[in-house]
Amino acid sequence: MFFASSSPCQRVYSDLFPGIDLWVKRDDLLHSQVSGNKFRKLKYPLMALQGKHPHLVSMGGLWSNHIHALAHAAAILGYASTALIRAADGMDSAMLEDCRRLGMQIRYVSRESYRQLRDEPDSWRQCLPKVSPQHVWLPEGGGSPAALHGVAELVAEVSTSIGSCPDVFMLACGTGATMAGVLAGAERKSQVIGVAAFNNADYLHNDIKNLLQQAGYPEYDNYRLLTDFHHGGYAKISSVLMSFCKNFVSQTGIPLEPVYTGKMLFALHTLCMQAYFPERTRVVAIHTGGLQGNRGFPYSSSLMPVMNT
Repeated sequence: MFFASSSPCQRVYSDLFPGIDLWVKRDDLLHSQVSGNKFRKLKYPLMALQGKHPHLVSMGGLWSNHIHALAHAAAILGYASTALIRAADGMDSAMLEDCRRLGMQIRYVSRESYRQLRDEPDSWRQCLPKVSPQHVWLPEGGGSPAALHGVAELVAEVSTSIGSCPDVFMLACGTGATMAGVLAGAERKSQVIGVAAFNNADYLHNDIKNLLQQAGYPEYDNYRLLTDFHHGGYAKISSVLMSFCKNFVSQTGIPLEPVYTGKMLFALHTLCMQAYFPERTRVVAIHTGGLQGNRGFPYSSSLMPVMNT
């Protein structure tokens, strides 16, 4: 069944992370097409629409993992879907080609209109030629309050896999919904460290607080948000980051994308080298999937493990 899925925890032994007991929650294996935190964020919003024949509408960029996952989920469930893409008319990507093949309608919006979609969520109605009661809006990145319930389930899965709640959860941050969901699931049993994938991300503190409140959870303060590991900004990749990611893939056999999970693991590596954690701290790093985005970069093959034949 589409909505019933879980992923393994993989123990990692690597000199990149000295002093800690490291596990990786392999949410890149959560679903064959709708992987990572996007599956978890979409789970409950889409379950609530069963039997209603909705037309899903959302927003994203040319390589959006959220839009890619939404197109697959809509096709599996038999829902119509439309994506508002921040790009000039005619711009394309392998991600958008996938979405079209799955039946998703693509509509381009300007950067100015895209900013308006962020500031005024109801403005999506102005981007469609006709809006009906079947049209259902899902926010950028799938970061709705209902998304937190699906993400929170990850914590119980981890506890079952490794025998207890870890000392630390480590994860990448985009909208803040994944971090808020893990905080909700952990209920102060673990410290949660988020790594912002873009610059000027301090506003996420307020977004995390608001998402928790809107989803019916208490406010949590057992987290730390790291904002200095963006490597130049969203989707910006430094040579140091690329070298680290290649080394990690070579040592562990775990595929990476450097926009989110790669930056998170690089931050974890840096903290370990600084002896930030007490000896033998049990850390679960969450692999949030999004490997399809590697197709937008020339180095994609170097971030996938070599398969023995």
